[in-house]
Amino acid sequence: MTPTADLRARLRKLLNEQIPAGGSEADTRFLDSDLDTLLTEAISIYGAAAAGWTMKAGMLQGQIESYSVGQERYDLTSLKDQLAHALAMAQQYASMARMSGGSVILKITPPEVL
Repeated sequence: MTPTADLRARLRKLLNEQIPAGGSEADTRFLDSDLDTLLTEAISIYGAAAAGWTMKAGMLQGQIESYSVGQERYDLTSLKDQLAHALAMAQQYASMARMSGGSVILKITPPEVL
């Protein structure tokens, strides 16, 4: 698939990696060149999203899962839950890619009539 600005924007939305207001692509986990690679290697936008979510799962690292300030306690999403979510999203988009099946361009040449 040939990357375009519209495809990059749509893929960012599918990956939940939108550029924040006043920010740049460096404020996300994927640079435009990373998205171009995903789009080039995939046969559909959903295939690119599946590969992107798999990459996001690999990028996850352990973080503080809870902290307290005074008598207030804050619990954050655990690494295990984040990983399960990223892999579930990858599986969902992979199944959508299989169902879409990509596209085929056919060229029909009319027969020469004598």
